[in-house]
Amino acid sequence: MGSDAEVEPGTLLVAAPQLLDDNFRRTVVYVIHHRDEGTLGVVLNRPSEVPVHDVLPQWGAHASDPQSLFVGGPVEQRTAICLAALRAGESPEAVGGVVAVNGPVGLVDLDGDPDELVPRTRGLRFFAGYAGWDSEQLAGELERGDWHVVPALPDDVIAAPGADLWGHVLRRQGVPMAYLATHPGDVQLN
Repeated sequence: MGSDAEVEPGTLLVAAPQLLDDNFRRTVVYVIHHRDEGTLGVVLNRPSEVPVHDVLPQWGAHASDPQSLFVGGPVEQRTAICLAALRAGESPEAVGGVVAVNGPVGLVDLDGDPDELVPRTRGLRFFAGYAGWDSEQLAGELERGDWHVVPALPDDVIAAPGADLWGHVLRRQGVPMAYLATHPGDVQLN
């Protein structure tokens, strides 16, 4: 759980086990923007079957494995968003075509030249759509206990989808939150 005051760009919203909404069940959302008007982020652990190359041909070969679009959330799924995890020593402010989010993670201008950006990154992740909340909506969901607000690591943005990012992020928070990673998903099957 957390409060709206803990949410900031570069934090993660980790779905609580009791959050059963199909759009967000067992998801990890990377917060890109958080302002008085609302919050915008992308779901990090929902790969699709659509290759990045089919939608963004100039960027497809540069996408982190798997080279598919991830479902960033239920809003504007025809909108493409890209996050870059920059190499050590690189700063988003010094890299053209990147807007800083937090630390070495930045939002990529997809109209830019991938050949100039790619050598300065450790990985790129592409999303179709995003998750969005108005300020009162997210505050209410946090108060209800639907989300846990935790710090993100740059590698979370480019984590392999088979790695159970949801469980991994919960486990690294330590006890008692780490226990949530063992939640069976459907308690009736327990």
